[in-house]
Parts: sequence; C-alpha cells; structure tokens
Amino acid sequence: MASVLAKREARLRRHRRVRRVVRGTAERPRLSVFKSARHIYAQIINDEDGHTLVAASTLSKDLPKPGDRIKKTEMARAVGMLVAEKALASGIQTVVFDRGGYPFHGRVKALATAARDRGLKF
Repeated sequence: MASVLAKREARLRRHRRVRRVVRGTAERPRLSVFKSARHIYAQIINDEDGHTLVAASTLSKDLPKPGDRIKKTEMARAVGMLVAEKALASGIQTVVFDRGGYPFHGRVKALATAARDRGLKF
C-alpha cells in the first residue's frame, strides 16, 4: 500500500507535468483546483502577471458550511457555480482547466461540470 507521502509526491509530479503545458493568459486564465480531505478550492489565475483574478472555496461566506450535512461533492458543485458566477461578473468567459494532478472524477469533475453549466467555457 502506498504511503500518504508517496501519493502526495505522485500528485505533485502529475501537477508539474500538466503545468508545463497549461498556462493562464490574460485572454484565457487558468482555473486551478486544489482539494484537501475536507475542503475544495478554486482559483482563476493569470500566470503572465502572477495574479489571482477570482477565488472561491468551501470556506467562502456565500456557501453553507461543509459540516452542515452536505456531501463534499455537492459542496464542490456549489464552489464551481460560485467561481463561474464571479468569473462571468468580472468579464472572464473562457478559461483553461488545471485539475491540479487529481484524477478528473468525483469532486474535481463536479466542480468543473458546475462551472461549465453556469456558462464558463473551457
């Protein structure tokens, strides 16, 4: 069985491999996802300037607390909708998706699908 450290190192290795190709620009910033055991975070980043343009997470004041008997996948879906609404409000319509080295299923997929359904283009 793989240790937690080996799993984390493997994820970071995948993330670095993806980041060699995926770059956020002013016209098409990067939607980056990070998840922990309890929370999920999404940021829209312009890598040319090194600025975070929009951010949302399960810790956002606009969302219910994750301990309120809401499944983590549902919370990820809510974060995806929130980040898409904030992006569209600030004039960002198209992004490039960065899954952060995580497999594209479960919470990561729920966040991406919700953002897409809200009108954000990948």
